[in-house]
Amino acid sequence: MAAKPSIPKGTRDFSPAEMSKRNYIFDSIREAFHLFGFQQIETPAMENLSTLMGKYGEEGDKLLFKIQNSGDYFSGLTDEELLSRNAAKLASKFCEKGLRYDLTVPFARYVVMHRDELVFPFKRYQIQPVWRADRPQKGRYREFYQCDADVIGNNSLINEVELIQMIDHVFGKLNIRVAIKLNNRKVLAGIAEVIGEPERIIDITVAIDKIDKIGLDGVISELKSKGINDTAIGKLLPILKAQGDNSEKLAILAETLKGNATGEKGVEEIEFILNAFKELKLNSALDLDLTLARGLNYYTGAILEVKALDVAIGSITGGGRYDNLTGVFGMEGVSGVGISFGADRIYDVMNQLDLYPKEAMHTTQVIFVNFGEKEAMHSLRIIGDLRKAGISAELFPSSDKMKKQMGYANSHGIPYVAIIGEQEINDGTIAVKDMTTGEQKSMTAEQLKELLA
Repeated sequence: MAAKPSIPKGTRDFSPAEMSKRNYIFDSIREAFHLFGFQQIETPAMENLSTLMGKYGEEGDKLLFKIQNSGDYFSGLTDEELLSRNAAKLASKFCEKGLRYDLTVPFARYVVMHRDELVFPFKRYQIQPVWRADRPQKGRYREFYQCDADVIGNNSLINEVELIQMIDHVFGKLNIRVAIKLNNRKVLAGIAEVIGEPERIIDITVAIDKIDKIGLDGVISELKSKGINDTAIGKLLPILKAQGDNSEKLAILAETLKGNATGEKGVEEIEFILNAFKELKLNSALDLDLTLARGLNYYTGAILEVKALDVAIGSITGGGRYDNLTGVFGMEGVSGVGISFGADRIYDVMNQLDLYPKEAMHTTQVIFVNFGEKEAMHSLRIIGDLRKAGISAELFPSSDKMKKQMGYANSHGIPYVAIIGEQEINDGTIAVKDMTTGEQKSMTAEQLKELLA
């Protein structure tokens, strides 16, 4: 007996019912992107490794899925190299492409390649899958969708404020209660300078970014393992332990970073966003989180992360300001800011909370019973008119027993069954059964159209 087929760990199949739910999420996010003036682009699933490598930090580079060159990829390799069993070095020899890790770096590459066609500020969105060679676990997949919105070519903090508005709009539409977390990489860079470890900013942010997973003690251990001394860690702890409301935390930051130009600029930016948020009176909470670091190296200003309040899961949206991401592709001084909605985690949250409205479950509105060729052709003419009116209708393809045809309607959640036999053809009527109530009525094709419109 042949082995049962399977799919790679960290990937998923989705049934028609599941796709209806996922499309409700995608459509809600896409609607918000259009509402806020963003335009859609797409980029290839694979990029040159030269585009991807070095943009996500050492840990991110390890999670890139590399694509083996076609043809004789061993050509050009010496026996010594092959026998060395150095996986990283060998991969660099016979892998020139990789699956995209996120949508932001490909977007930066797109901007540089198409700079002469774009008008800045350029507001783009993408809804596409990305891949990460991560260890699969709850809420963490190897293949998942990101829904990105970025504004590039403008450094106004109004862009950050509008992205927060859009986050609030999307989760309000999806009926998910969230808290939006805010911090600033300039603040983190200023703290690194104040504690005497300016060269260790990446080590510090990578460690802090894990605080939700490994706790404060784990962060301290990781900082020590990176060679950061006890005195510097002692200066960092008041920030990591800071309590109180946004104003109190901001005061702690202002005092800690007093006299540090980088840190003071970060505090100023946070204060602007918090003040604008108060004016907007949005439904979601905006919390200044001094432990928020976001591990990606390209962030340079405000950073955002969104947590669902009613489900224990990682962040469901994140993003931030990047001042020179295009610089690595030869286009200096172009500032951008963006966010990414994690559609797969949002899907998991909505499933756990059962938040889908009934109308999100797209299905056929009416199915016509098939009694034979004559009745089927008569039904198809009516079905054609219904479809022209935007009503989803179908005919059971074969004249099977009524029980089987009704069972098909039940299993697909089709709310109405239309029955046309010899008598109905002669009368110009349709017998319509409501599958929810079991009630059956006779009506004309026009009346059926009105019922389903």
